[in-house]
Amino acid sequence: MKQIISFLLAGFIGGITTYGLILYKNPIKSDTALSEKTSYFAGYNAPLDFTKAADKALDAVVHIKATESPEAAENRFRQSYQQRSPFSFFLGEDDLEGFFGYGPRTKQGTGSGVIISPNGYIVTNNHVVDFADMFEVTLHDNKKYEATLVGRDPITDLAVLKIEAGTLPSIEYGNSDNSRIGEWVLAVGNPFNLSSTVTAGIISAKNRNINVNRNDGAVEDFIQTDAAVNPGNSGGALVDTNGKLIGINTAIASPTGAYAGYSFAIPANRAKSVIEKIMKNYDPKAVASNTGNNNNKKPKLGIALEEVDYELASELKLPVDKGIYVRQVLDGGAAQSAGLLANDVIVRVNNSDISSAQSLQNIIVNSKIGDVLNLTVNRNGKIKEIPVKLKA
Repeated sequence: MKQIISFLLAGFIGGITTYGLILYKNPIKSDTALSEKTSYFAGYNAPLDFTKAADKALDAVVHIKATESPEAAENRFRQSYQQRSPFSFFLGEDDLEGFFGYGPRTKQGTGSGVIISPNGYIVTNNHVVDFADMFEVTLHDNKKYEATLVGRDPITDLAVLKIEAGTLPSIEYGNSDNSRIGEWVLAVGNPFNLSSTVTAGIISAKNRNINVNRNDGAVEDFIQTDAAVNPGNSGGALVDTNGKLIGINTAIASPTGAYAGYSFAIPANRAKSVIEKIMKNYDPKAVASNTGNNNNKKPKLGIALEEVDYELASELKLPVDKGIYVRQVLDGGAAQSAGLLANDVIVRVNNSDISSAQSLQNIIVNSKIGDVLNLTVNRNGKIKEIPVKLKA
């Protein structure tokens, strides 16, 4: 019997759209995964004593309790109830609550977080906190603090909280770009509401896109590991054998909702750039309501695209069989202003070869509005260099 595996955000199911781009993509062929299998031997030269790495990471990983206040729940309920049919109370429990005056239920969830600075900034996943307006952080020594939501970035599924607790132990960033398949890693978090838990595994793959984030413009580029990660681990640390942060644990692949051999983390280098932007835009007065900053404008290229493969190249008689085919240039966008045309094929960006939408997304998400991308384009067999200044 065929087993269906779902990708879960600590128990939440999701999907993906593109980041500042519109992606046309053919259905995934069933044999794709089989053709890409690679075997690795791991552990012969890796240290088997992880105590030093665990000691470094444990003090910097926290438990997060996120709660929706009764006032916020009431507002959410009123907004949704006003949009319903007068007869919709026959259809569901929430409607019956409103009809009989029971009132809405408040939401509550838990997850993990990582202290990234001694003055109390904590990174976690957006899906851990996005529904809530009250936050409680429990440190490794079991001390509890009320936290403020600094800001959220749904596109990368990251959020930042802050607590006032004096000088705190914080984690040191590693370089996730230098991490290699087969390396040992530790996942540190608080699964199933248990206090600090450490599991070990290896990096199984990099640059994974698992279609788990449904937010518009979502970007995925996960590190895949076989370290055990379960609900409650979301927002926790993935560290190397030196105890340095190389990822934020985010999702699992599972037929049951519990760990089944695959877990996925946002690379630390990606997370760091997003976190720094959130912290830079932090205004305590603006977030007095504890809703955080969630209005950061994102750079966009302004094209509808399709990945070039042999089939598309043959169908459209393209001069190349790898790259990004520009199906449409969006009016008023950065690409139109720079002179990019429909039917162009982008083959390089800033001297890096581009063969997938994900690789182009990675460059854009790590850029700022106003940055210039130098595009190498094949236009009807002729190579053109086109600088594009990114717009919001």
